[in-house]
Amino acid sequence: MKYIISIATRLIPRHYLQHISHLFLKIISLFLRGNKFEDPINGKTYRRLLPYGRLKPRENALAPDSMSLERHRLMWLFMKEKTNFFHDQLKFLHIAPEYCFINIFKKMKNIDYTTGDLISPWADVKMDVHNIPFGNESFDIVICNHVLEHVKDDFQVMNEFYRVMRHGGWGIFQVPIDRNNEITIEDKNITDPKERERLYWQADHLRLYGKDYGKKLASVGFNVIESDYVNNIDNELVKRYALPKGEIIYWCKKD
Repeated sequence: MKYIISIATRLIPRHYLQHISHLFLKIISLFLRGNKFEDPINGKTYRRLLPYGRLKPRENALAPDSMSLERHRLMWLFMKEKTNFFHDQLKFLHIAPEYCFINIFKKMKNIDYTTGDLISPWADVKMDVHNIPFGNESFDIVICNHVLEHVKDDFQVMNEFYRVMRHGGWGIFQVPIDRNNEITIEDKNITDPKERERLYWQADHLRLYGKDYGKKLASVGFNVIESDYVNNIDNELVKRYALPKGEIIYWCKKD
């Protein structure tokens, strides 16, 4: 199974996968029922989760019903415990919306929810994140995960996130990070997909962030909290929820 998923995620464009994968995974989930793992987003339990990853598939990564990955489950727990997301009246822009969250967020009565993306079939607004089509300080929350590594000008996009966020608002902007690198690796002369995959972990990535990522977010004005929240969760729950050990959540506030 892990080789099938690896090949599919490498060869089939993401927006095509988004159209069909959730239907296929709903069927697969029937054969994975059990009680070893739990998806905290929807409460469903499994004897095992599905592997996921393009180059090196990770075991027990993908929860089949919600299609949540390790980072999604961690972000869900973080927002429940550390933020005002579930109780304040908030206007929320969700860029490149993840399937595991969309229906839940749409039903929340305290959230004025807008999704945006250039190609996602789930987005309300088709938009280029280099030029977000909303006015200054339009949203209390902006969330955009695993997008900045794809864009032509990440500094401009970060500025756009800051521009549309209200003072007192916050965002979460996760990206793939190589924690063995102090600085981000980026070379605009590298255009070969195989070379990009070797250097940046994926053929359509334009850079691989290093430990300087938080400083990049701060350079546009954000007050960046690099939270090691996962290290404060009981180890048995980390295993049960299949959370990403060592993941840093980049919680960005606009003062």
